Amino acid sequence: MQVIPAAIPMNIELECGRCGHRQAFSLPTPVCNACKHDWMEVRYDYDRIRRLWPDILRQRPFTMWRYRELLPVRRDDFQITMGEGGTALLRANNLGMMLGAPNLFIKDERQNPTNSFKDRQAAMVISMMKEAGVTEMVVASTGNVAISYSAYSAHAGIKLWTFLPSLVPPEKMREIAIYGSEVVKVTANYDITKKVAAEFAEHRGILADRGIRNTGTRESMKTIAFEVAEQLAAQLGPPQPGIPWRTPDWYIQAVSGGMGPVGFWKGYEEMYQMGLINRLPKLAMIQAAGCAPMVNSFRKNLPVAEVVTEPTTRVITIATGAPGPAYEYLYRVVQEHGGIFESVTDEETFRALHILAKMEGLSIEPAAAAAFAGLFKLLNMGIINRNDTIVVCCSGHTFPVEKFLLEEDWLKVVPAGPEALETPPPEAAAPTPVTSTSFLGALDQLDKRVRQIAIVEDNIEAARLLRRILQTHGEFQIVEAHTGKEGLALIRETRPDLVLLDLMMPDMDGFAVIDHLKADMRLKDIPVIVITAKELSLKDRQRLQGQIQMLLQKGSFMDEDLLQEINALLGKGNEDK
Repeated sequence: MQVIPAAIPMNIELECGRCGHRQAFSLPTPVCNACKHDWMEVRYDYDRIRRLWPDILRQRPFTMWRYRELLPVRRDDFQITMGEGGTALLRANNLGMMLGAPNLFIKDERQNPTNSFKDRQAAMVISMMKEAGVTEMVVASTGNVAISYSAYSAHAGIKLWTFLPSLVPPEKMREIAIYGSEVVKVTANYDITKKVAAEFAEHRGILADRGIRNTGTRESMKTIAFEVAEQLAAQLGPPQPGIPWRTPDWYIQAVSGGMGPVGFWKGYEEMYQMGLINRLPKLAMIQAAGCAPMVNSFRKNLPVAEVVTEPTTRVITIATGAPGPAYEYLYRVVQEHGGIFESVTDEETFRALHILAKMEGLSIEPAAAAAFAGLFKLLNMGIINRNDTIVVCCSGHTFPVEKFLLEEDWLKVVPAGPEALETPPPEAAAPTPVTSTSFLGALDQLDKRVRQIAIVEDNIEAARLLRRILQTHGEFQIVEAHTGKEGLALIRETRPDLVLLDLMMPDMDGFAVIDHLKADMRLKDIPVIVITAKELSLKDRQRLQGQIQMLLQKGSFMDEDLLQEINALLGKGNEDK
């Protein structure tokens, strides 16, 4: 078998994004020699890489550096790596079922070393700085970039100055300081912070990070595209013979400067050029409504973004009022290939954050939650088809958990000291009777609001999803049955406070169950919520009229829709009692 070296030397050039002039690759990222434009694209020997990659990739671990022939670090010994990349592509089973989107995937960038997709950027940029002989640099950040750069700079032996707006949580500032970086808090918004950092760098003669204008920043993000293409093919199969990797219909990411989608798009362009995929995706860029210069400008059909001077959002990490050249790039992509810019409110964002935690077990940062809020909105608007293959970038882990996300009663306290035990402590003079202050008694006190709900659903996964929604929103006693006959028997036995009922079931459908309930004097007043995937005819709807409290279509409701109705029904039941 042919032994393939760890790295294949490649010819790399820089191409001007404005005039197309090509020049030799050099570090740090230069401007165009012909027109002085500062957006340079890295170009590679794609034909050669396409021939080499199948054999090379089979021998490499699944990390970001797996694709290094298409990355602008020329020698392995300059790589600064801590295992970034190679993050999981998770199939969102619960969320997909709730939304009626069976091919919904989450690119879980929380799994990077500092829990953010910015680790890809830090690994690439710091590696390039090491190759260029840089020993000190300046970066402006809303938090995650500074944390990633600090970790990788420490690994590389580069001194880092970090400039952060005052709204960055103190916990993040402390983590940056732990890595040994200099932390400078600027009492202003992020756009002003960037200007202060640039002025400081110029005054001190220190290299300043150029953000998205740095080729390494954009090149690092295309590794997400390469991974997604491989992972989708592994999970869904190749799209056709001779095309090994796969393209999602939609890629969704929350953006401030927009470097993630810019890099993702370039990655898919390169794969398309090499014949690894058969089509290009659509991009959905999501912004916070309180700071949405891209969205506002797109709606006005403006090719250059209007600046938002006063951001009004609590999602600090995407509160960039001046997005710069990325918008112009992405605007052209959307005009030529389809896609969308959309905004979501803070309320929608934090609602999505809770849903992801409770439905998929993912604790995500607010910026990532904005992407999911955008998904919910675009599905409801019909812009994204529910049968499309959708990939949402989960950009990072929540750190820290913002205090305002939790209600005042989020913590329940149960006494567990000696006075709460059923057996008295040894030093007690005499035994005392067990009272309701015992440990088990205290636990019982937590169930004061418990009401019983019966789930009658033949699809086990759908029943599990309904149970999970109920478990995360209240202290309900839940009973289940998976056929119509079993459900009717269970209802007769337990007489629940509410029934969640499917219509299409074996042996007895939901219509028949409802008929039996309404014919029984003991059961006829139990409220019923029908949750069904069945497309109801006018006759079906007339048959249900006046017999049920609510009709929800599977795949087109969110958990709040169900819970609001349940709470209203159970509240009314308490009043009646």
